[in-house]
Amino acid sequence: MKQKKAISLETFVVLFVIIGGFTALGSIMGVGNLFNTIMNTAHDLLLNTVFFIMAISVVTGALSNVMAEFGVISLLNKLISPLMRPVYGLPGAASLGILSTFVSDNPAILTLAKTDSFTKYFKPYQIPALCNLGTSFGMGMILVTYMMGLGREGIIGAALIGVLGACIGSVVSVRLMMSKTKKYYNVSKEESKADHSRKADRTTGEEMRTVHGSAMERVLNAILEGGKTGVQLGLDIIPGVLCICTFVMILTFGAPADGIYTGAAYEGIGLLPELGDLIAPVTGILFGFKDPSNIAFPITSLGATGAAMALVPRMLETGAAGMNEIAVFTAMGMCWSGYLSTHISMMDALDRRQFIKDAIISHTIGGLVAGIAAHYIFLLFTLI
Repeated sequence: MKQKKAISLETFVVLFVIIGGFTALGSIMGVGNLFNTIMNTAHDLLLNTVFFIMAISVVTGALSNVMAEFGVISLLNKLISPLMRPVYGLPGAASLGILSTFVSDNPAILTLAKTDSFTKYFKPYQIPALCNLGTSFGMGMILVTYMMGLGREGIIGAALIGVLGACIGSVVSVRLMMSKTKKYYNVSKEESKADHSRKADRTTGEEMRTVHGSAMERVLNAILEGGKTGVQLGLDIIPGVLCICTFVMILTFGAPADGIYTGAAYEGIGLLPELGDLIAPVTGILFGFKDPSNIAFPITSLGATGAAMALVPRMLETGAAGMNEIAVFTAMGMCWSGYLSTHISMMDALDRRQFIKDAIISHTIGGLVAGIAAHYIFLLFTLI
């Protein structure tokens, strides 16, 4: 923990940024209108987005807990495990990390990484890659369910294509990360090849589950406990959605049709679409974005996928996004999972701080690949 003077240079820098930012926005929208728009947008996001996400989190949390209680998660783990070494170059046990983060959030993999019975399957150079692996699937179930719940024609297929894109991005992220960790730990090509070609992980016996009560009691307890987890997750995303998404929307959406600001929700200065215009040829080729404002989703996903999700309904309503964008949004939102806000703390928790930069760079590339893969897979399916 660092010690700093109570008042330092950064104090004045932050003050300058805050005053300068509000002054710039207020000069365009009007100070009163700006603050009214902030409050109205945040209020609408809380009522119509956060509570919707929380409801989904409660239902998916309950479902995932029932699946875990009755061994469905363990069955999925058995099915996925054989793919881990040839695809990711990780032990089959890593599949449990994928499932745990998919039904919850990025930090869920840290609990496993602190368990000796889990880490005994991993070599030292493989441990840091767990950060990238877990982040690639964080909030996956909630994100996919949210997209499907928007109820547009073809959206289920688009969301599933996005999941496939995220899987591809996760492989790229993990492989790039391990190329760095292998150099750090001086892993020879022979040793790496031996780890990669190992056909099965050694196990100490059949995995057992501890159960309490009758089947009905277990169902009810699993639903209630899983639902509580969903409520907590819904509460945890409130700051990100209200703070980050509100200002992203102000930077994304423009003035009313008549050009007169009223302080209503979702008014803004339209800065991100203008920036999106500058890179539209690139985003069009890579992701198939049809509107400059689409760039707001991946930018927001860097810090908070929950906040990015709140952008989607508005884009669908205005016609700025279609099913291709849903596929790309799902892929990038799931793969990135707000990694800029979690990677540092996760690597610190893994006691591998020296790999923070490598983890962030690898995952940035992985998320971009996820979006590109989702776009071109979507194009392939539309041709078929």
